[in-house]
This record gives sequence, C-alpha cells and structure tokens, in this order.
Amino acid sequence: MKELVIISGKGGTGKTTFTASFAALAKDAVFADCDVDAADLHLLLKPEIQQQEEFRSGLAAVINQDQCTHCGKCREVCYFDAIDATPVVNNFACEGCKICSYVCPVAAITMEERVCGEWYRSETPYGPMVHAKLGIVEENSGKLVSIVRQQAKRLAEERGKSLVLIDGPPGIGCPVISSIAGTTLVLVVTEPTLSGIHDLQRVAELTAHFRIPTFACVNKADINPGMTKEITHYCAEHDIEMVGEIPYDLIVARALVHHQTIVEYAQGAVTQALRHIWQRLEQELAVRGL
Repeated sequence: MKELVIISGKGGTGKTTFTASFAALAKDAVFADCDVDAADLHLLLKPEIQQQEEFRSGLAAVINQDQCTHCGKCREVCYFDAIDATPVVNNFACEGCKICSYVCPVAAITMEERVCGEWYRSETPYGPMVHAKLGIVEENSGKLVSIVRQQAKRLAEERGKSLVLIDGPPGIGCPVISSIAGTTLVLVVTEPTLSGIHDLQRVAELTAHFRIPTFACVNKADINPGMTKEITHYCAEHDIEMVGEIPYDLIVARALVHHQTIVEYAQGAVTQALRHIWQRLEQELAVRGL
C-alpha cells in the first residue's frame, strides 16, 4: 500500500486544489482528507456519504442531577469555571481534569468520553474517499487524522486499490505529523514569497526527520521569478526534487467557482503543469512499489 501526502507550510498555497486535480487524474486510488480542522476537499470531489461514525476523544464531567446534593464543592475546585450554579457542566470549558469527580461527596460526577467530531466513508465520481469533521474548539485532531488514514488504508485494501492520496493539513504540528508518518512520498506545495520559502524549510525539516522522500512544486511561480529561483536552489541543496512550477492563471479561480477540478475545467498551462507533476509522482510511486 502506497501513500502520497500533499502538504504545505501554511494554508492558501493551493494544496487542496491540486489534490483534487490529482484525484481526477488518478486511476487506482482512495482519497483521504486529513485536514480535519478545516476540511474542504469535499467541495471539489462531491462525496456521497455511505457511512458516518462519531469521533470520541477526551473526557468531560457529567453530573447526575438526581444524585447531586448541590453542595457546590465541584464549582469551588473547578479551575476552568466550567460548572454553573445549576450545576451543569459546560463541555466547551471542561478540560477533563477530574478534580470535581474526586471532591464530590456523593459520587454524583462521572467522567465520560465526549463526541468531538465525525468521520465518513464516501463515494465520489473519482473513487472512494474518507474524510472527517472536527467539532468547534475541539482538540485531538492528530488522533482523528490517524483514524482517517487507517480507514482509508482499510478501504483501499477492501477495494483492491494500490494508492491512498492524502490531502494533508497545513503547518508542521501534530495533525501534519499524523498525516505524514510512515508514508511513501510527500509533495510540498509552496509559493514564491518570503513566507513560502520559510514554510517550505520548516516542512522539509519535518519530512527529513521522518526520512520521507520529499518533492516540491511552486504555485503561481511566475509572480516572483526571483523567489522561485531561491526555492529551486534551496530544494537542490536539500535533496528535494522540484517537480514543477505552476503559473498564475485566473482559470483556477473560475474552476473553483464552478466546483470543478482544474484539469477537468480547462486544458491550459496550469493543467499541463499539473499533469506533468502527476506523471512524475506516478513514476516515483511505481519505482517505490517494486
């Protein structure tokens, strides 16, 4: 089973837009949206949900109102002011520290695993997909990413697919680590700006730590040719293959407005660049599958 992850050092570089185009070009893949905090791959792949499951993680206090004597001790010790005068626990404020359950004289407070989001198995016009939605202000996104990856690999095994194509989260934090650890290849999408090269460097250090073969492409490369050259030079010095430069074109925005992937909407320079990048990635995946 091979896994290709598309990531970026920050949001807004075009990572998800390109992943959707790769999904349209792929012939034998399962798709996974691991950007669970702000999932949007579904906007282009148009999945029809076939299975929906709760994501449970972390503990929250629950007060048995019939058993509670309203002594107020739980409110006194709650550092996060998560218990009101009723007393009812505010799940958004509760950190699951268990102090209230320890001090309750009648054992009216229990700690229960809470629902933090949902994950889905879906069908798209391009193939099967696993995606998720983390609840508002909820944590443990890395754990949910791991579930999405596990389910995508399981779905690939069930369907006889050889590739899991992953839209990773931005940044270098826990969700990104959960997305890339143990994968076959990583493609970093960056842009020709100071922040773009800085974010590429941070991501490259992360993938180097995990010893994952890393490739890069520059989106909107022609808006700052000088910075694009700097990025190409950096990649050459750090054993990162530059697989393509995508020109700036308003056709990308038009494709998104029409909820279509770029490679299906138009056959211009951007589509040609994306097809070239995909062909190179396919070649590398084929070699690593031997």
